[in-house]
Amino acid sequence: MEQITLDSLQQEIEMLRNQLQDFHEQNAEALKMYKEMKELEVYQAEMVKLQKHIENNGKKLVVVFEGRDAAGKGSLIGTISRYMNPKHYRIVALGKPTEEQKTQWYFQKYVEHFPSAGQIILFDRSWYNRAMVEPVFGFCTPQEYEIFMNDVTGFERSLSRQGIVLIKLYLSVKKSVQAVRFEQRKTDPLRKWKLSEVDLQAQGLWEEFSKMKYEMLDKTNHPDAPWYVIRSNDKHQARIEAMKLILSHFAYEEKNGNVSFECNPKIVIPSSKEMIMMRKAKPGSYTS
Repeated sequence: MEQITLDSLQQEIEMLRNQLQDFHEQNAEALKMYKEMKELEVYQAEMVKLQKHIENNGKKLVVVFEGRDAAGKGSLIGTISRYMNPKHYRIVALGKPTEEQKTQWYFQKYVEHFPSAGQIILFDRSWYNRAMVEPVFGFCTPQEYEIFMNDVTGFERSLSRQGIVLIKLYLSVKKSVQAVRFEQRKTDPLRKWKLSEVDLQAQGLWEEFSKMKYEMLDKTNHPDAPWYVIRSNDKHQARIEAMKLILSHFAYEEKNGNVSFECNPKIVIPSSKEMIMMRKAKPGSYTS
């Protein structure tokens, strides 16, 4: 019979203690995920009601999701649309323009995807590529940038006159959080496809993007389509607040009177307030 020594017994106890700790941590994480899922489902159910309202009343909704890479745009769109009827919404994420598109009116490739009556269109990046990504990376000329900045407000006002509700969301993430998410993309085989050459340069171009963000908020915010900045360092809270914001734009049937649609002012920031905070912040210290 194998003799049980004090050392071997202590090793066994330590192993059991570690297993118990792992169990508690996994259980706590599972409970956290379950709680968050239930919190989201309350507002996802309201999104289904809103979609039905838009369909029944022939309304047209466009939601623009902008922000730095790894700010959480794609996962937010997935959360919003998860239970919606795919026949009446589309997610639009356009790639690099073709040679033909380069010769067209800049907005043309986006207009092709605009909603008919009863539809919702969710843009995972939009025409605002020309306000931030393209000028930072030299994908457009200074003249093309200036033309866009001069024309975009009139373009969006025209959409409003045509009965399109346009909601513009900018997801704001800290530089340190972006770095962590990029690192996760490098090591996670399920996320690795998200990592691009542009991502690898994003941290080094942080200040350039911040300057373009400020100019965009300053020059393209208007009453027909104001900018809403959403802090997305905590993805779960950002998802809830984004849904609240979208839902608050409509008076739809069977709206749940027991649910709060008031946005958290620490997470949803008006563009004017965001610009004040950006002006006060030291370079490189503020979220964007």
